[in-house]
Amino acid sequence: MNLGIIGQAVGLFAVTNVDDILILALYFAQGAGYPGATRRVVLGQYLGFAAILVVAGAAAFGATFLPEDAVPYLGLLPLALGLKAAWQAWAHRGEDDDETEARQGGPRAMEVAAVTFANGGDNIGVYVPVFATAGAGGMTVYAAVFLVLVAVWCAAGKLFATRPVVAKALSRWGHVLLPAVLIAIGLIILVEGGAFGL
Repeated sequence: MNLGIIGQAVGLFAVTNVDDILILALYFAQGAGYPGATRRVVLGQYLGFAAILVVAGAAAFGATFLPEDAVPYLGLLPLALGLKAAWQAWAHRGEDDDETEARQGGPRAMEVAAVTFANGGDNIGVYVPVFATAGAGGMTVYAAVFLVLVAVWCAAGKLFATRPVVAKALSRWGHVLLPAVLIAIGLIILVEGGAFGL
């Protein structure tokens, strides 16, 4: 196995996914104390990232599932989830935190997957030429390294969310931060991609 390709894969993953650690930390904080919440966040992250790899791999070999001009509209996914989370936070603002958390039960895997995939639209654009030049063997190495690093990113997000100072801040402000981050991600994807003529 070529160590050069592994090193390049590690660097490429880190550069294109640095923002995911914050999002993962927010999801882990939201699910703190709920049975299965960590598993759902990790599963959602893997599902979303696997979808990114499938689309990028197919595009590298000439198939396109999404027309290039449709990619900016992926920003509607985190925007909608952020607005939904903001609405829920506002609707339950007077309730005891325990009541609100019992109703929500932490993040759902498909929500995490949708945000991961939508936030990875720029990743697809970067991965396609890399995969195309790497060939099938090189692409397999990239994909394997990326999937290992998803676990590392999940562990880092969980670790970040459980640091006492961070955990206290996220438990106090997470209900505001998560919607704000999701809405910001959605708007950035839409604006940077030129969706709706923005």
